Amino acid sequence: MSAETIAPETSARPMDLLRFATAGSVDDGKSTLIGRLLYDTKSLFTDQLEAVEAVSAARGDEYTNLALLTDGLRAEREQGITIDVAYRYFATPRRKFIIADTPGHIQYTRNMVTGASTADLALILVDARKGLVEQSRRHAFLCSLLRVPHLVLCVNKMDLVDWSQDVFDQIADEFTAFAAKLDVPDLAVVPISALKGDNIVTRSENTPWYEGPSLLHHLEHVHIASDRNLVDVRFPVQYVIRPQSTTVTDYRGYAGQVASGVIKPGDEIMVLPSGFTSRIAAVDTADGPVAEAFPPMSVTVRLTDEIDISRGDMICRPNNAPTPTQDVEAMVCWMDETRPLQIGGRYTIKHTTRTARAIVRDLHYRLDINTLHRDDTATELTLNEIGRVRLRTTVPLLADEYRRNRTTGGFIIIDEATNRTVAAAMIVETT
Repeated sequence: MSAETIAPETSARPMDLLRFATAGSVDDGKSTLIGRLLYDTKSLFTDQLEAVEAVSAARGDEYTNLALLTDGLRAEREQGITIDVAYRYFATPRRKFIIADTPGHIQYTRNMVTGASTADLALILVDARKGLVEQSRRHAFLCSLLRVPHLVLCVNKMDLVDWSQDVFDQIADEFTAFAAKLDVPDLAVVPISALKGDNIVTRSENTPWYEGPSLLHHLEHVHIASDRNLVDVRFPVQYVIRPQSTTVTDYRGYAGQVASGVIKPGDEIMVLPSGFTSRIAAVDTADGPVAEAFPPMSVTVRLTDEIDISRGDMICRPNNAPTPTQDVEAMVCWMDETRPLQIGGRYTIKHTTRTARAIVRDLHYRLDINTLHRDDTATELTLNEIGRVRLRTTVPLLADEYRRNRTTGGFIIIDEATNRTVAAAMIVETT
């Protein structure tokens, strides 16, 4: 086959997408780093840059404050901190990116959990002058708890410590020792200056002792294809599609997002909780039928048989299915500042497309973020605290352990009275 024959197919190959989140303490430079990435990759419109330059001048800054590109709330700009999660998008010739700029303040740890929960990679920033602080460890632990597959420790503000290799090595060694206690499959450490742009897009001459790649080079080349679970087919049904059309009378499709596995026409499937089996007749998207679907594609599945399926049901393989359970052991990150989680508390939980009521049967322990010590005398969890709890639900959950599947292994806890999301939970064990 000639080169001319395969060229169009090669050039049309879609770029993969990397979702990454920033993490770290206040004033470690997370927003500035993202602004620098956007600026140096020429991902900004002229009017965006002009607006930031104007605001920087009005504030009396001696430089263009790139942090303003993500800190859009008035309170954020007044206080110089990030409060809400800001999402930004950019692309290079090699890969597309979605960035979640998350807050570093302990008061907004819950916002950081939201931003990191869907990330493939987390950038944990540390101020080279301060070294590791409590919030650095807290965010590293949360990234581990959320099963973020790749971590990058960015030792920022290296220009303020005269590009000292000793300072860098000390922070890198301390963080590596802490990460060894966690479940961190992939860790990289990069010395940077987000303000000056050193080691962000290109290697810096100020760090001749650093032999690794620039941050952008690492983001472009980190391997994420094997991070997704392509073995266990999990397709939570979100909506049943029955077109109200005179021309289409026999269409019945089941819409949702593929949580894991690969589905394609002809596959034998089972529907939970009914246990009925059938085969996939077709997999449709907004652009038409496809030969296969994989995470995180949103598709509509049609079956060869008429089966009673509704929202909250799950399509899986007959010999590879989650076990329906009403007793769940989970790690919970509590996010409500008004009322703590207590034993006996009643809540609503949202798991994939299924909603259920639940009661807290037991609080096994509360975790100390710094020492990873387990306090088994705790009787409640307050804002930003993490603990292991046992829940009993009113209806069975079609769940996997979180380490096996981040989608079917995670859920949120909702206060029944206020309808506020009060916690994020990761399933440790199903019984």
